[in-house]
Amino acid sequence: MKYILISIIIISVSVVPVQAQLAIQDLKPEEYFDFWVGEWDVSWDEGDGVTGKGTNRIEKTLDDKVIQENFRILEGQSKGFKGTSISVYQPQFERWKQSWADNNGGYYDFKGGFEGDKRIFQTAFFELEDGRKLTYRMVFYDIKNDSITWDWESSFDGGTTWTLNWRIFYTRKK
Repeated sequence: MKYILISIIIISVSVVPVQAQLAIQDLKPEEYFDFWVGEWDVSWDEGDGVTGKGTNRIEKTLDDKVIQENFRILEGQSKGFKGTSISVYQPQFERWKQSWADNNGGYYDFKGGFEGDKRIFQTAFFELEDGRKLTYRMVFYDIKNDSITWDWESSFDGGTTWTLNWRIFYTRKK
């Protein structure tokens, strides 16, 4: 009996818990982006058979009320690129907000939400000189415990149609 008990303890301690991703309707709004928290390897197709690679460390901070991102490109055409974001749920407005800044001088301000099981951060519309309305969005989808697909898209018609600019595949570090 003693050996059975020890075996059960060893097995239960050595098994890594796997938390299934919950459907969006089963989450509180402040949990919509918790799937993203963790250490990730990221990769994307740069064309001509070249694969870009990097890392993204996502952590909760400030009493678990804020999600902070630290993105780094390690291989590929944009090697050395670094960016960071702060995402927060604002219960008083019932919305997510994100601010992004990078070492190329880029800065974006996003509002977050969801469409079906996709999590989305989108910029405000910018009116171009020719009258078109430009907006950008990032879309998280195919969300699993150990992988995510992320798209960076643009729209020049007020969000009616979207063009894919960049697709990143996330794989959770082991």
